[in-house]
Amino acid sequence: MLVWMLRQVMAGKGIWTGAALQRLLKEKANYRISAPAISALLKNQPRHMKAETLDALCTALECTPNDLWVYIPPETAKEAQ
Repeated sequence: MLVWMLRQVMAGKGIWTGAALQRLLKEKANYRISAPAISALLKNQPRHMKAETLDALCTALECTPNDLWVYIPPETAKEAQ
């Protein structure tokens, strides 16, 4: 199971709002994303994502895709429930 860690990565960088993330994406990655799209990324684990969006998030947050998604093996996920 993949777990979406965007909020945790943002918090680790002192970024607390979608608006702040939107500004950071524009400033650091020259990537424009709508407020509804930011909201969707913050509220739900994405089912799919454009490579350019993932690249922009990693650039802006100075992280890797492995920071944004954490893999939990099925056995561990069942035990956690």
